[in-house]
Amino acid sequence: MSNYDSDILIIGGGMVGASLAAALAPLSLRVTVVEAKAPRDPGQPSYDDRSTALAYGSRRIIETLGLWPALESAATPIHGIHVSDRGRFGVTRLDRDEQGLPALGYVVDNRALGPVLWRAMEQSQVEILCPAGIKAINLKRDCAEVSVSTEDGPVVCNTRLLVVADGARSTTRELLGIGADITRYEQIAVITNVTPEKYHEHVAYERFTDTGPLAFLPMSNGRCSVVWTLPPDEADTALLCDDDQFLSALQDAFGHRLGRLTRCGSRHSYPLFLVKAAQISGERHVLIGNAAHGLHPVAGQGFNLGLRDVAALADVIADNDDPGDAIALRRYTQWRESDHDRVINLTDGLVRLFTSDFAPVKLARGAGLAALDLLGAPRGAFARQTMGLRGRLPRLARGVPLR
Repeated sequence: MSNYDSDILIIGGGMVGASLAAALAPLSLRVTVVEAKAPRDPGQPSYDDRSTALAYGSRRIIETLGLWPALESAATPIHGIHVSDRGRFGVTRLDRDEQGLPALGYVVDNRALGPVLWRAMEQSQVEILCPAGIKAINLKRDCAEVSVSTEDGPVVCNTRLLVVADGARSTTRELLGIGADITRYEQIAVITNVTPEKYHEHVAYERFTDTGPLAFLPMSNGRCSVVWTLPPDEADTALLCDDDQFLSALQDAFGHRLGRLTRCGSRHSYPLFLVKAAQISGERHVLIGNAAHGLHPVAGQGFNLGLRDVAALADVIADNDDPGDAIALRRYTQWRESDHDRVINLTDGLVRLFTSDFAPVKLARGAGLAALDLLGAPRGAFARQTMGLRGRLPRLARGVPLR
């Protein structure tokens, strides 16, 4: 058994963990990253077939880290967002011009985003243990002692701060004895990409249907990334039927705003649930990203909320000699709690509101969409929240380097 000491030990080298490692590079700290899956392993979500909707605020963070030039050619800008309730009146539209920005957000394939973040992590001179897993954690007053299993044998890492970024099903969170409230939506997200007859004009569509939200996000070459929320039995059918049958069902759900849907890519699925950790920090440890808050994909907030965790934590670490100082971690927690609560309430509230069968609720949500479309101030607040520009912003989100 060997020993390794670090200032910061990040558990999880996915998109959130890799982003934090890259963000900390200017601070000359000793950083170790433990990741279970090699970059091109089929189980590595940072390299899978999904796409990520980057909010404009996330672009700012990535740009401040110096990574935007490597991503820009793979990022399809979102100029507008169209929100509707299938079969009912009421619609809300968001537009980049109204917000005075070049885009409301961007759509990037994980296969493009994941490698850029991984390379940035490697170039930040961190120690990467991969593939590796956590076996035990012993929290002490001045450090966290973490037992890690690697291909070369067991390693003990003594670190001043343990950062948990290993996803919604975090085993590290469990080892720390931190509970989590889990809400199962009894829904499955079916993901694919399609080519519609009409060009998307860089508009993203969020359409609420009787089975759940349906998102069409603009991609390169006129394609759209699709996230279709379905009950488990209907999701099974959507995955197993042939392309023509799938496109016909999807067309019925989405409508003809983009004309006929002509082609679709491979289809994949994952179950949907809300995870909220009982606490996001404690003695010598902090939770970020999905380990702290796993969200429903409606409104595309998951990675963006995690990236704001990264920026805020990097801000706090930059201002303290001891990255695991208890007062600093409490400050981080207080800073992030309001953003977490707003986004969790937004995503969970949208799912519950638009899946209700209660007639007065159906009528009210149509009226609400129409009112939001007419009222500039509430629409602007909603837009700024979804773009990650609301509340106190950390330096990276304001375009200010840590050093």
